[in-house]
Amino acid sequence: MPVSVVPDESAPPPARGDARFASRVLRFTGGVLAVAGGALSAMLELLFAPLRVGGYLIGVAVLVAVGLNVALTWFALATVGRRWAVALPAVPWFFLVAVAGIRTAEGDVLLAGTWVDLLLVVAGAMTFAVLGFRQILAAPPATRPGA
Repeated sequence: MPVSVVPDESAPPPARGDARFASRVLRFTGGVLAVAGGALSAMLELLFAPLRVGGYLIGVAVLVAVGLNVALTWFALATVGRRWAVALPAVPWFFLVAVAGIRTAEGDVLLAGTWVDLLLVVAGAMTFAVLGFRQILAAPPATRPGA
């Protein structure tokens, strides 16, 4: 089988402007998905908060809160590539959890003040706070020469 040293020129390399545009679109899409993930995470945790087994509250919502918040923060940082991306899943999460604690005109409330509800709020908020603080303390990213 013959081997050629001539480069394959059937497809031209992508223009530099196209690569930047594609990168921005992917970062924006990652940010939107992180915001949507934060909202979905809060809703899922609020659904799991009153979960009982044998009449006893179980704290599965707290474990879900910590796990999903860590995963969403990692996803936001990886896709957006900026330190402030920690706030993308945190803002809708905080908003929905705060709204869930407000009593409606009919007297309904999603976070009734049980130990699971209180631990859910504290653990979820502390997860975002610790991960955000770690981003503040992290060394600045190394810049590439010529960039």
